[in-house]
Formats: sequence, structure tokens, C-alpha cells
Amino acid sequence: MLMRMSAFHSIDPELLRSFSFIAEEGSFTRAAERIGRTQSAVSMQMQRLEQMLGKTLLTRGKGGAVGITPHGQFLLDRSRELLALNDTIWNNFQAPEIRGNVRLGTPDDYALRYLPTMLRRFADSHPAVQVDVVCAPSSELVVRLQEGDLDLTLLSEGHEPRRWPAIELWRGPLRWITSDRYAQHKLDPVPLAIAHQDCSWRTAAVGSLERAGRAYRVAYTSATQVGTHAPVMAGLAVTVSTISWLPEGLRPLRADEGLPPLPDFGILLIKGRDAQQPVTDLLATHITETFAQEMRRQDRPPAA
Repeated sequence: MLMRMSAFHSIDPELLRSFSFIAEEGSFTRAAERIGRTQSAVSMQMQRLEQMLGKTLLTRGKGGAVGITPHGQFLLDRSRELLALNDTIWNNFQAPEIRGNVRLGTPDDYALRYLPTMLRRFADSHPAVQVDVVCAPSSELVVRLQEGDLDLTLLSEGHEPRRWPAIELWRGPLRWITSDRYAQHKLDPVPLAIAHQDCSWRTAAVGSLERAGRAYRVAYTSATQVGTHAPVMAGLAVTVSTISWLPEGLRPLRADEGLPPLPDFGILLIKGRDAQQPVTDLLATHITETFAQEMRRQDRPPAA
């Protein structure tokens, strides 16, 4: 006697993709831009997904901010795995697979701030490309690129070799950074937590203070920008940074709080003379597009 099997249940991967983009962007509008749909169409997709699963996955807070529920987090973790597998299968059947290794250099701070999401998305699109990441100061990365040890590297502006083509990935103002709880910026001389010598941020900070005639002392040094945050949070110094990413407990100084203005700062992408191709160009394009999205996000107000 044959027994009738129950109906199989499945979820459209495009619903999961839209959900994942909303969770990553924190915005229906920006997720819709990545997908190429209207915001209303993406909202309808999420209504359908929540009705299908019978659970609330996303919440909206003040100002249209999008949050994720515990059920949503459970789905997000597994959606990424499923979509990665889906994309790998699709890509393998749609186009010749590009294989190879790319040796990518980056300062430690950029690795922490930008690389995790960037590399994950690249791996989803090009699973057969291996990216070997080297973290080091910009001054060291330039030498390794010139010697042929790297195919591609991110650099802090000011370290690029002369007459070597460079792509500007990001530009924004440097800011003085202080603690939420302490007022070390009011001390005289002002104590600084900055990088070691041969750092463009250090040069900018010291030069600005000297031109303004403001007394200072270098109280703490670190090989990375992340390493300068601890003494600032402890109320022992101020530092300089961009404000695209700051740990909790730190804040940028206002223009009326006594320290002189700082210049704009750029992050550059430079390719080696004999970089391995075509994988190097693929990664360079991916990095450039990711930073362009980041810049557009900073230039517009929060979206619902």
C-alpha cells in the first residue's frame, strides 16, 4: 500500500535575499536599490515571507530604522548559508569559473572596518578565487607592492608611490576624537594618542596643532588606529580618526571645543605592476564598488 507523502515546503531564495539585504543595510530603501526593485515591492516580499513563516522577522523603530527580531536573526544566519550555496551552483552553470589567488594588502584598521563584509560578498560571487590578506602599516605595504609581493593594496593617502596609478576609494574629514566622559582635550598641553612615525594621520594632527600654536605632548603611540582608542576611552588622551566608525564611548569634538581643524583624508587602492590577472581586476572592481556604496550611504539621510 502506497502512503501519500505530505507536501514539501520551500522558501523562494529571492525572498531570503531581500530579507538578508534589509538586515545588512538596516533600510528597505537601500536594500531595494541593491536588488533593483521598488521599496514597496520589497515590503510586499517581507510581508509574504512573514506570513509564510508565521513569525515577525523585522521591526521598524524611530526614524524608520529597521531592526531584526530573534526569529529574524535565526533566519538570517541560515539564509546566508543557503544563498551562498544557491549562488555557487548558479554561477558554476552560467559562466566559466574564474580561479586563482589574489594577494591583498591592507592596514589593520581598514581590515577591521571594511574587509569582513567585502570579502564575504566577493567569496559569494567568486567562490573559486582565494584572497590572501596581508595586514601591515601603509609604509610597509607600499614596499611589498613595489617588490611584487602583493597584487593589490589599500593605503592611507600620503603613502602612494610617485607616478603610480591610484584609485581614491574614500574621502572624508579627519576629526579630533575624545571620550564621552572626560575632557582631556581641555588640558594644556593636550595629550595625544597617535600612531608611530610615518603615519599621515599623525602628521596631520601634529601639523595642525603646531600651526595653531597649541601645545601638545605625545602621551601614547600605537601601530594601529584601534590601539589609540583605549587611552582615549580611559580619559588619558585625544586622538584623530574618521568618524565612519567609532567604538562606543568615543565622540568627535565640535569645532567650538578648542582644537584646530584637520584636513580631509583619503583611502587609496593601488594595483601591482605584475598583478595576477584576471582575478586582481575582479577584486579591485569589487572593492571600488563597495566603497562607492559606502560613500553614497554617508552622503544621504537615513532612509526607511
